[in-house]
Amino acid sequence: MTGPGHRHPSVGMVKTASPHGLLGGYDAWLIGVVLLLIAIGLVMVASSSITIAERRFHEPLYYFWRQSFSVLIGLVLAVIVMKIPLVFWRKVSVILLSVGILLLVMVLVPGVGREVNGSMRWIGMGPFAIQASEPVKLCVIAYLAGYLVRHEMQVRETFGGFSKPVGVLTIISGLLLLEPDYGAGVLLFATALGMLFVGGVPLTRFAAWGIVAIGALLSIATLAPYRLERLMSFINPWADPYNSGFQLTQALIAFGRGEWFGVGLGGSVQKLFYLPEGHTDFVFAVIAEELGFLGSALVIGLFCFVVWRAFVIGQLAERVGLLFAAYLAYGCGLVIGLQAFINMGVNLGVLPTKGLTLPLMSYGGNSVVVTCILFGWLLRVGERGREQVADGVGDAGGDHVVTRLVLLQHHPHRLDVIPREAPVAVRVQVPHLQTLHLPGHDARHRVADLAAHELESAARALVIEEDA
Repeated sequence: MTGPGHRHPSVGMVKTASPHGLLGGYDAWLIGVVLLLIAIGLVMVASSSITIAERRFHEPLYYFWRQSFSVLIGLVLAVIVMKIPLVFWRKVSVILLSVGILLLVMVLVPGVGREVNGSMRWIGMGPFAIQASEPVKLCVIAYLAGYLVRHEMQVRETFGGFSKPVGVLTIISGLLLLEPDYGAGVLLFATALGMLFVGGVPLTRFAAWGIVAIGALLSIATLAPYRLERLMSFINPWADPYNSGFQLTQALIAFGRGEWFGVGLGGSVQKLFYLPEGHTDFVFAVIAEELGFLGSALVIGLFCFVVWRAFVIGQLAERVGLLFAAYLAYGCGLVIGLQAFINMGVNLGVLPTKGLTLPLMSYGGNSVVVTCILFGWLLRVGERGREQVADGVGDAGGDHVVTRLVLLQHHPHRLDVIPREAPVAVRVQVPHLQTLHLPGHDARHRVADLAAHELESAARALVIEEDA
């Protein structure tokens, strides 16, 4: 039993009816919204790139077909990711981080990295190229989700537990700045801080580090001449509308021409060589021009739904004890939402130009594939969370299961709140004691014996994790 004011997720004893309106256990609403975003994105890539594709390649639908191929690859990978147990990603999370850092180093190596528009952001692989910052998103989110589970108490209570992942993100952001890719560095750092916040970092410590991070980013932004020029043109683009402020002023003109209902699909004038990168970074401006305020509001609403759904999925996973899955969902929602917010802010002139795409809608194969994988993670987490609610906490599919058990200081032997559906293998973490691995079907009894005979009154809490 637990004392007054203490709660533990004994949801393993709760049985619920099977959810309705789902596709094979997956979130039908989220799937529908993702497919709608992809469909709108493909239509707008085709519409915004016809003129430039005809001029460069003599093929009006050149970018459309390439984007469609990327979408196909992304959806296939998303389906594969949906079938992989989440425990796999937890076990390889540190390896993924190492791979991500290696990619960021490789892109800076002469002969390996490929320069595009003055930036070394690409690794050439024959006819294809990998933008290193895109897969790094996956690596960072998986690493932080695993770190928050492994070092939960340290993150919440000690400075070192919080500063270690911040140090790792500082190294990654430094490598991104060397490309240079300032936008990706800001996005990853903001996503990491958000994950640490939902992981329980105290507000005062989070605010202090946030102020330091903002100060550092502003300093970096003003040190490089081209970044300072972007910043000044963002503040007043009309001061130099034919040079540094050209891109932003053309985007604002597109928003003005769209009015409420737009000029009609395909009727954009700004995409006719007036608006640079109209099919990539500034596709939202073309959407606003052709579909108007209502079309823009629809797109914003769809992204708001995605972020809300990601946090709902994360909360469900956290409620049933799937902590790694919960942090993974939070990370997916944060990175998608922040990237969409930054891109739209740049298009609207409320943020400096960052070079970030609009997820699933801008032209860019790397971005589309990685975003599809993020949604694959989200759908997997949602499916596992609902399965745990319906079937109880236990060994169902091999995913990571966490059950918290808070014990009274004077009654550490009272373990009757452990669900009877105990995991096949558990790992017991006891404050100030060495981690013990207890495999076997008799794990529940062995944990009870451990608490009764080894911990005595020193134990305040146990964390029981599936380690199979």
